[in-house]
Amino acid sequence: MRDITTSKEKLLKKVRKALLEKRDNPYPNLEDMPMYPPSDELPEVMFAENFGNASGQFVFCEDEVQFIENLLELAEERKWHKIYCWEQPLQDLLKLYEYPFFETDKDFEQAEVGFTLCEALIARSGTILLSNANAAGRRLSIYPPVHIVLAYTSQIVPDFKDGFRLLKEKYGKNIPSMITHVTGPSRTADIEKTLVLGAHGPKELFVFLLDG
Repeated sequence: MRDITTSKEKLLKKVRKALLEKRDNPYPNLEDMPMYPPSDELPEVMFAENFGNASGQFVFCEDEVQFIENLLELAEERKWHKIYCWEQPLQDLLKLYEYPFFETDKDFEQAEVGFTLCEALIARSGTILLSNANAAGRRLSIYPPVHIVLAYTSQIVPDFKDGFRLLKEKYGKNIPSMITHVTGPSRTADIEKTLVLGAHGPKELFVFLLDG
């Protein structure tokens, strides 16, 4: 007699059989095991390498003066004139060294650079963790063709779970409504499998890392 059982019925039969047969968990401590092997590499070095591999541009600064000097040099080289910055701590730092910027969204459609802080840097993947909890909101890291992030070494964490832990410690129950992670400029290879950077956001992404 020909077997007329469909593939779907055979699959469901296997599932039912597996559910009825109770077996010991072969990996009882799986959730407690580290996902990656331990590394002796400094978190700053790990982040810089992985961020660079994702086409991000990394600049380490020993202090605020070196940060401003690097920023001035880069802006002069790229001929940036419309740099927008909306977060108060970052504005205070730029004003201290009399660095020019736009602190409102006037003529925002002409913005060349969006300058923001971040929530954390994920060393394992070279990822920037951002949220809309600060004055930069959702637009400043997306609309301008260049996004610059100022971060501190204290914000570097090994993995995503550590980054989310920082968010929870910082905001408690008032978790931001938007949390996003950025690993290099946006990219697509949909057209003829040719990689294009900046397809859905900034074409260039910089991280200035300050010790602190």
